[in-house]
Amino acid sequence: MILTGCVAFARHVGPTRVEAELLPQCWEQINHKYSERRLLVAEACGALAPYLPKEMRSSLVLSMLQQMLAEDKADMVREAVVKSLAIIMGYIDDPDKYSQGFELMLLSLGDPSERVVSAIHQVFIPAFAAWTTELGILQTTLIPSLLARIEKLLKQGEHGLDEHKLHMFLSALQSLIPPLFSVVLQNAPFTHRLTLQGDTLPPIEVTRFPRPASPLQDVATIVGSREMLSGLLILYDYQLEHEGTTGWDSLLWVVNQLLPQLIEIVGGITVTSTTCVHEFSRFFWRLCRTFGKIFTNTKVKPQFQEILRLSEENVDALTGNAVLTKATVPVYATGVLTCYNQDEDRKLLVGFLEDVMTTLSLSHAPLDSLKASFIELGANPVYHDMLLTVLWYGVVHTSALVRCTAACMFELLVKGVNETLVAQRVVPALITLSSDPEMSVRISTIPAFGTIMEMVTHKELLERVKMQLASFLEDPQYQDQHSLHMEIIRTFGRVGPNAEPRFRDEFVLPHLHKLALDNNAQTTERKRMDIATQLFEAYSALSCCFISEEVMVNHFLPGLRCLRADMEQLSPEHEVILSSMIKEGETKVENRGIGQAEGSVSIAASLVGEDAKTKFLSKMGQLTTSGAMLANVFQRKK
Repeated sequence: MILTGCVAFARHVGPTRVEAELLPQCWEQINHKYSERRLLVAEACGALAPYLPKEMRSSLVLSMLQQMLAEDKADMVREAVVKSLAIIMGYIDDPDKYSQGFELMLLSLGDPSERVVSAIHQVFIPAFAAWTTELGILQTTLIPSLLARIEKLLKQGEHGLDEHKLHMFLSALQSLIPPLFSVVLQNAPFTHRLTLQGDTLPPIEVTRFPRPASPLQDVATIVGSREMLSGLLILYDYQLEHEGTTGWDSLLWVVNQLLPQLIEIVGGITVTSTTCVHEFSRFFWRLCRTFGKIFTNTKVKPQFQEILRLSEENVDALTGNAVLTKATVPVYATGVLTCYNQDEDRKLLVGFLEDVMTTLSLSHAPLDSLKASFIELGANPVYHDMLLTVLWYGVVHTSALVRCTAACMFELLVKGVNETLVAQRVVPALITLSSDPEMSVRISTIPAFGTIMEMVTHKELLERVKMQLASFLEDPQYQDQHSLHMEIIRTFGRVGPNAEPRFRDEFVLPHLHKLALDNNAQTTERKRMDIATQLFEAYSALSCCFISEEVMVNHFLPGLRCLRADMEQLSPEHEVILSSMIKEGETKVENRGIGQAEGSVSIAASLVGEDAKTKFLSKMGQLTTSGAMLANVFQRKK
């Protein structure tokens, strides 16, 4: 009501009196102790903007809002400031204020409050983009300056990327996609041909554009109306398909400047950062969906394909194509190839992932880019069936290297896929691979089998997996398979603490005991040391679990004693810790029932007591074992 009154007064008396009589009321209360009063000031600056002298808008009012944005403690006040700044941007016609507007945008994007950041995307960026479009600098200045900041961030981020800042800049770029597309439409060779008189234009498909963050980000709002947009889209698709892009500078800028720069940036991000891959994937998805299917197929895909150069000849030659190990692979697969969902699009995606899997495997290259694609796609159940199809291609591949990769990738899928698919598609494939002619392929299945034991609850399924692991451990043909034993011990250490207690007590610990016993008789010192170190990691991880007295006496302690016998000769500092673990275990067995639930002992719980803790930690510090494992020792099973 107060604002309505102020606006009515301003309309009536004109700019000079508003400046003399109303504005002082605002800036005198900019630091008022009540946030409601400051909120009124912030809203008044926007509401009165149209009725102020124009030099006032771009000087005093802008400064007041800038000060409140930087200093006000209340989220709702800063949110109102951002909305008022957006209105001011709609009225400012002084090009020199562009850089101040840009800095204000960056300042608000970094605001700790989600309300403020949301207001920036919904209101400020659309207004700022409209002004830069009017000035003719959206493509030449605003978008390039955001890209430059992203590039600088990636250069600095070699020792650890500031993912929050990356999100900030990329989200701003994402909010600029609708205004950018509008500039392309409104500066096209066909714009003058648009006639809306009497023509009944077909309605725009509901799914033609990604859902806008606000009505101001809707392309129809930006170009003027849905009818106008519908007419422009028909001409746009026709031009792209039949008449080409000659002389269409606004579009050529996107094709020749923006896309190559974005693709280069993607090549520089860390492929193992799930967040970065996800952010860029969403960005490309929105870009492709906004610019449409013909543009994606004829302008975006060819640029990626040119860089990734996946051709049949290339797959067979062992050309370690470095770009295939970069984030370009997951961003192309998950941001570009998932945009449209017709049969031919799905075939392209499946074929691409199969080619990447084959080439990486045959080139002995790291699999991170393939894993990143699987993690990003696997987050959506719609793609599970398709990912399993890709892996089955790997299972039946003629090269053992590709079959090994398929086995490794199953472990990633087990974590997200429902149990029915695990039973019908994953376990049969792993069983096939576990009897592969090549030993390396059989060994590669072990981590996935372990993850199933950790993640799945289905009894019959667990039994099948247990039988397979038992055959690896008990079949005489695997007796001298050093790598297989290493992989099994590593997997037991990883999944043992979270697996079903019965599986741990009846299967994992007895087998670790046997492996430790067999290692005492190992004559090759390197192998003996490898297995002993791996056993030490596994026992340290498992010591955090509750172990029944029977298993403690029959398997856990005897296994630790065998391991200590090895470490006495091979690594005295490990031996000290093992002696301490054994002593604690024995003490607990003797004092069974005192301070512990009857029949169960937790070494980790007891280690925290007495001076053993000090001794244990000082020795632990000297070892080169992994930090994660050490942290594990003091964790109870969740």
